[in-house]
Amino acid sequence: MGSRIAAHLANAGVPSLLLDIDTTAARNGLAAALKGRPPAIFLPEDAHLITTGGFDTDLPKIKDCDWVIEVVSENLEIKRALYDRVIPHRAAGAIVSSNTSGIPLRQIAEHYPDEFREHFLGTHFFNPPRHLHLVEVIPGPATRPDILSTVAQFCDLHLGKGVVPCKDTPNFIANRIGSFFGSTVQRLTVKYDLTVEEVDVLTGPLIGMPKSASYRLLDIVGLDVWANVTNNLYEAVPNDPFRDSFTMQPFLTEMISRGWLGDKRGQGCYRRVGKDREIHAIDWKTLEYNPAQKPHFPSLEAIRTLEPLPSRLRELLSLDDKVGRFLWELLSSHVLYAAHMVPQISDRIVDVDRAMRWGYASTYGPFELWDAMNFEVTAQRIESEGRELPENIRSMRSAGAQMFYRRADADGHPHIKYFDFAVNDFRPIETRPGITVLRDLKFARGVVKANAGASLVDLGDGVLCCEFHSKMNSLGGDTLAMLQFGLTELETNFEAMVIGNQGENFSVGANLMMILLAAQEEEWDELNATVHRYQQLNMALKYAAKPVVAAPFGIAMGGGCETPMHCTRIQASAELYMGLVEVGVGLIPAGGGCKEMLVRSRDLQKIVELIGYGKVSASAKEARQFGYLRDGDGISMNPERLIDDAKQLALSLVPGHAPGAPRTDVTVSGQDGYALIKMGIWTARQGGYISDYDAVVGEKLAHVLSGGRLTGTPQVSEQYLLDLEREAFLSLCGRRETQQRMQHMLKTGKALRN
Repeated sequence: MGSRIAAHLANAGVPSLLLDIDTTAARNGLAAALKGRPPAIFLPEDAHLITTGGFDTDLPKIKDCDWVIEVVSENLEIKRALYDRVIPHRAAGAIVSSNTSGIPLRQIAEHYPDEFREHFLGTHFFNPPRHLHLVEVIPGPATRPDILSTVAQFCDLHLGKGVVPCKDTPNFIANRIGSFFGSTVQRLTVKYDLTVEEVDVLTGPLIGMPKSASYRLLDIVGLDVWANVTNNLYEAVPNDPFRDSFTMQPFLTEMISRGWLGDKRGQGCYRRVGKDREIHAIDWKTLEYNPAQKPHFPSLEAIRTLEPLPSRLRELLSLDDKVGRFLWELLSSHVLYAAHMVPQISDRIVDVDRAMRWGYASTYGPFELWDAMNFEVTAQRIESEGRELPENIRSMRSAGAQMFYRRADADGHPHIKYFDFAVNDFRPIETRPGITVLRDLKFARGVVKANAGASLVDLGDGVLCCEFHSKMNSLGGDTLAMLQFGLTELETNFEAMVIGNQGENFSVGANLMMILLAAQEEEWDELNATVHRYQQLNMALKYAAKPVVAAPFGIAMGGGCETPMHCTRIQASAELYMGLVEVGVGLIPAGGGCKEMLVRSRDLQKIVELIGYGKVSASAKEARQFGYLRDGDGISMNPERLIDDAKQLALSLVPGHAPGAPRTDVTVSGQDGYALIKMGIWTARQGGYISDYDAVVGEKLAHVLSGGRLTGTPQVSEQYLLDLEREAFLSLCGRRETQQRMQHMLKTGKALRN
């Protein structure tokens, strides 16, 4: 964990000293973090910011450090032995924090000097710190308030973290609630006789949880780590009315005794078998592994794709079968436990919800989930089963409240209020400068215009936002129509526009199903018109009369890469997986991606490699190296700040914005470039790196990237290159092999090498 925190500090450009038992152990830990999949660092060259060393030889070097983070074993004696050695070398005023999650800070800090105690606190990073947003900040017994605020601000602004203040209680907020949820899942697995595959289907994206769901997550965490957390929590909370939940199921205890600890041992709840790495799942009743089965629940067929999520949750909980009963008992127990824990672990439901969303990457925290389930219906059903509601919930209902969060207006300014148990009334959620939550903004203010694929949202200060919300944020007719309407609104009613959203990913690109169906029906005129329309929309974004800033994050592939590349500027999330990947389905970029790369770079070989091999960046920093981002584009470490950062960038571009005009002087390589690319294709084919049909697609790409095999050193217009793209795209759509690739991708999510 220490090496991963050091790597994330390097991601933020912050140098660090990484110490372990000895230098070799520190280097090995760092190497493991950098070689992980995904790696803990954005770019390998950023590792130069990390200096490694050992406790015995290099501990005196901490005198030059402003912040010392302790990340040793969850053992009080080990921790205090280390602090005894740290304190003599620590500079006066230096901050010291512990990454502990189970040991009270008051026990760690006991009897140490007052000046140390004033600068000592807890900073609980979630693993992996590069990817999980949460850091819990916990005051020690004498921590100065300014030290708490300094650390919180640094974690937010520089490390991109969602900071949640916590009390010094066992497992703080996220792991206290998360441990209860995980233990309940395991108990109900046995009660309802479900397989691990079935449970992972029921506790993943279906209910707004991550794809890792429950047992896959257990393998990632490690069964031994889970056992330590569970057992330690049981001992630490003797007065918790739900304490008996924190016990290990016998099948998990037996797996641990056999050394089946999860990913780090190659097997746990799942394992991979044979050369094909086939996934096998454990039968918890026999402890034998069998090929993982795709669960089939007839009652889910009409529900699993139901949107929005609250509607799906309510339908799921109304099912009168094993699925419905399992999910009802799980989710109702989850929200009840969270309510029982306020104010013990946190004074506010807002912080509990944030901790669970940011630490476990779930769509809703428990109180948001209760609202989504329908607060009053859920409360009545719990009572009808003879279960007691916590006193705070009973008081809340007596006050007439029927939800935890509600829309409110004050002095013409819409905002969201939450129910505060301390005063038994609603209070406004505090404004967090620099953070815009589109869901809350729409909830409070409504939208300018919307359809099934996208919405236009007024961000304030004269900035419009076009928010994608189609399935996987694919670019279809609705999305393009809203972008076009956004440009019209921009001309008359706004000063700038942001293209962004806060879904799971920015955009997976064009609606592949729509393209495949049009190709199979041989609707060439319609498909040609659609591609032409998309090209011209991107050109309109590029040369808009007012600034347009794209805010891509997560997956931004195909059209999800092309549209941002045409905007005035990009404000990217640090976590950006961006690329022109159309060759994977037997096509080439046709929304201006080929054209834009030629406009930006004269390095033809690099462009061919990027597009021909569908290279995807592993971070925004790498996207800049690839050329998808330019020098004037920004990067946001904190994903919560991305929309507002994009807004501020857009506003900064308003003064003096000059849209320019489409270029007619793009230099292309012509016939010589075409011959060079073809030679590369032949070499790759001879080496077995590509298939025969890859070579066919490659030649189409070569034709476009060379500018149509013109002679000399010709210069062409952007529109000329767009026409070449469209022609190649349509011709490939007519090929049987391309249609097979599209079908395979839609069915399996994987590329077909035919």
